[in-house]
Amino acid sequence: MVQKKSDPNYKVIAENRRARFDYAIDRDIECGIILEGSEVKSLRSNGGNIAESYATVEEGELWLVNSYIAPYAQAKAFRHEERRRRKLLVSRKEMADLWNATQRKGMTLVPIVMYFNHRGMAKIKLGIAKGKKNADKRETEAKRDWSRQKQRLLKENR
Repeated sequence: MVQKKSDPNYKVIAENRRARFDYAIDRDIECGIILEGSEVKSLRSNGGNIAESYATVEEGELWLVNSYIAPYAQAKAFRHEERRRRKLLVSRKEMADLWNATQRKGMTLVPIVMYFNHRGMAKIKLGIAKGKKNADKRETEAKRDWSRQKQRLLKENR
């Protein structure tokens, strides 16, 4: 997803960089997320983490589990729970596809990035992924190293 740099509302809140290393991501899907007021304020001041979280389909609803949103200091009476389950919003067709992928195909729903889109709405990008084995991780790392070495060689030979 490429955004214009001049867009004042687009802002990445949290990124799960480890997800691409641990999982072979088949495709990704953009979801809305239901937040409370103090959670939105906290996210605007960079108070979120999705590194240890995952998404699950339960009883026809999509939930984000174990995501962390820091407490907002100015919210005295209306504080939010930091690691509560948060409901994600997708269309019915996408929900059916996600249920199918997780229940029948054994895939995992991994949060990749949480951000505010160009309209200022909090969104989360989920990856439909399969876990990598250690051999796959080594292979990915070897390919990455080779491409870096190749770029260095090309740069030196110019």
